[in-house]
Amino acid sequence: MKAAQYSRYGGEEVIEINQNATKPIPKKGQILVEVHAASLNPFDWKLRSGYMKEMIPLQFPFTVGGDFSGVVVQLGPSADQEFKVGDQVYGQALVLNGGSGAFAEFASSNVANTSLMPKNADFLESSALPLVGASAIQALEDYIKLTSGQKIVIHGGAGGIGHIAVQLAKHLGAYVASTISSNDIDFVKSIGADMAIDYKSQKFEEMIHGFDAVFDTVGEETTDKSFRVLKKNGILVSMLGEPNQKQAQDYGVTAIGQNTKTTSPKLNRLKELVETGAIKPHIDKVFPFERIRQAFKHLEKNHPRGKVVLALLGYS
Repeated sequence: MKAAQYSRYGGEEVIEINQNATKPIPKKGQILVEVHAASLNPFDWKLRSGYMKEMIPLQFPFTVGGDFSGVVVQLGPSADQEFKVGDQVYGQALVLNGGSGAFAEFASSNVANTSLMPKNADFLESSALPLVGASAIQALEDYIKLTSGQKIVIHGGAGGIGHIAVQLAKHLGAYVASTISSNDIDFVKSIGADMAIDYKSQKFEEMIHGFDAVFDTVGEETTDKSFRVLKKNGILVSMLGEPNQKQAQDYGVTAIGQNTKTTSPKLNRLKELVETGAIKPHIDKVFPFERIRQAFKHLEKNHPRGKVVLALLGYS
């Protein structure tokens, strides 16, 4: 089978499509999926670039990718209680979680990281959802426990995680302010943001105050400035590492560095949100599998609105 792999750290040029990769055999608690589509996340290129090699050493060759959608073709032991052959599913097949890698014609995935696809989403849309959707749900519902009438700042509201978080926050009844670039102002307002702040020309920390929560998908100085906009006992959740706990203490707020768990319960919750129309993924661009290097270059060099997706089966 074909699989996108790399055997050394580096830029997108290290990715090769192995035409004779070994087809995975699903283990206990796993399913084998014929992959129709897969989506790229910043974590994928950071892993490939070697940014995390001290903390997460890889075994080469490494099959790329986590997020996928496809059709179940084989059940591993103990998987028949959850799925059957022919089911349309989506989830994460990241090698680091015990999967075989999503950017391949076939992928093994843990039942614990997989769910039936939303009925009203196609394979491309479904592949764009797992990590970003689980991230938004974990932050807003599990950590922040956002409720109607509260106010939240979502940094990077036009990005992969951000655009899902904006929609979820509005569904939960919150007032949403989002920092974005000027060309994304209309987009974030169209998906529910009440206030759009151009991070290049405006200083959000001087414009808004007394917010209940911040969800940060940008990091660095944005995280530090975000403490200023929170009310006492507010909460900040960052996707970019552990926030400064001394600052959090000084401001009297809670600060959490989130490590997303893309689990079946979260994917089932996400499925429900998509099927009721509360959330709709936005796809910035679709690339054929053979152009995976170009897809990564697009993700890394630009600021995609929503998600970048690879089409593996059934799309020209």
